[in-house]
Amino acid sequence: MALEPLAESARPLRPTVLVVDDDPGLRESFRLILEDEYEVIDVTGGPQALEVVRASQVDVVLLDIRLPEMDGIEVLERLKQVDEQAEVILVTAVKTVKTAVAAMKLGAFDYVTKPFEEEELLATIRRALQKRSLEREVVYLRTELARRTGLDDIVGQHAEMQKLFRTVAQIAAAPSTVLITGESGTGKELVARAIHRMSPRREGPFVAVNPAAISDSLVESELFGHEKGAFTGAYQRKPGRFELAQGGTLFLDEIASLKPEMQAKLLRVLQEREIERVGGTRTIRLDVRIVAASNVDLKQAVDKGDFRADLYYRLNVVPITVPPLRERSSDVPVLVEHFVQRYTRELGRRIEGVTPEALAALREYQWPGNVRELQNVIERAVALVESGSIGLNDLPTDVLLPDHRGRVKQAENLPLRTATDEFERQIVLRILERVRWNRSEAARILGIHRNSLKVKLQRWGVAIPGED
Repeated sequence: MALEPLAESARPLRPTVLVVDDDPGLRESFRLILEDEYEVIDVTGGPQALEVVRASQVDVVLLDIRLPEMDGIEVLERLKQVDEQAEVILVTAVKTVKTAVAAMKLGAFDYVTKPFEEEELLATIRRALQKRSLEREVVYLRTELARRTGLDDIVGQHAEMQKLFRTVAQIAAAPSTVLITGESGTGKELVARAIHRMSPRREGPFVAVNPAAISDSLVESELFGHEKGAFTGAYQRKPGRFELAQGGTLFLDEIASLKPEMQAKLLRVLQEREIERVGGTRTIRLDVRIVAASNVDLKQAVDKGDFRADLYYRLNVVPITVPPLRERSSDVPVLVEHFVQRYTRELGRRIEGVTPEALAALREYQWPGNVRELQNVIERAVALVESGSIGLNDLPTDVLLPDHRGRVKQAENLPLRTATDEFERQIVLRILERVRWNRSEAARILGIHRNSLKVKLQRWGVAIPGED
């Protein structure tokens, strides 16, 4: 699949520099120096500067200290009240350097003196932008501190997985929105992370959010951020996940859980590529790639009226489907080996691997929880196994007897001895089937004498196939 060049509107946004100076000649000089690298806005005084910062996202402010209507110090203080993240570089004459140094205590990033060197000015702006980027990254890392990153490679040799790998490699470099569908536990977030790592945005943040895990009243704030005092409990300004993902990728999991009102707001974001924080009026432009995921069929949700058709088509630019594990059971041994190696290393255990009987049981199981369920089973087995390898006895009953819950329900009204006997019978028969009715091998796995097994079978009236 050939990839088209990035459209102009899809190219990364350039940082915005606001020049505040009443000298038209100096404003023009700044524009000539900066316009090749930055979006430049110039105004003549403080009131106009405050209006610009309230209305749009500004990254760096070049602020003259001597201004006609209000001096630079007052403008600095009020700018920081509007947007504390904007970096302010003071432009000053030599005789006002002391004032500039004092202003840095109020939040200014640095200062340059008139007449200034072009390279000095550009270097100062780059340092300010780097500081702004690092601060955003720190905020993001704090929000993700308690979250596992899940950076495992996607494992699979099945033809459908190979097809998925090729699709990811083809679309990673494009800026297109991606919709990943698949059952819970199939690894949709891993696919999203792989797209990010292979894309030109790999150096930017990967920010994941699951709206279904957030209360309805907080979803908008979590996605778009909020201003101080926007609602009860909003004690300070908070950037949302869209802002934290600037220059990178935003992964929206379980997108079908969004309420209609939030669907409409998300649609506008995808169309306009800009947001406003809750309680704010300032527009923040976005340079974010959107990857969404759903464990339900969004097309059916559209047909039922549960999901907006226009939003679906905006998200479904590049569709990717992750197959359930039961449809690629040939990948189970590969995944088992992968997780055994991972958890023996993480838990400091020495385990040779999985016995053939246990591996056969793992392959036969239907895995309703998909790869995540298999991962949890192997982690538990590695943590608790007492021998050098994982055997049938180390696997949970759910895997050995997938229908045991229904049978337990049926046995609730039976006497305890009868229910226990029925449960034991099911385990013994399942293992006998697995070892092709080899009683000696079954007895070894069950940890009982061969004669004890023979007595149990006679009591249950179970005949060995091929015997009278």
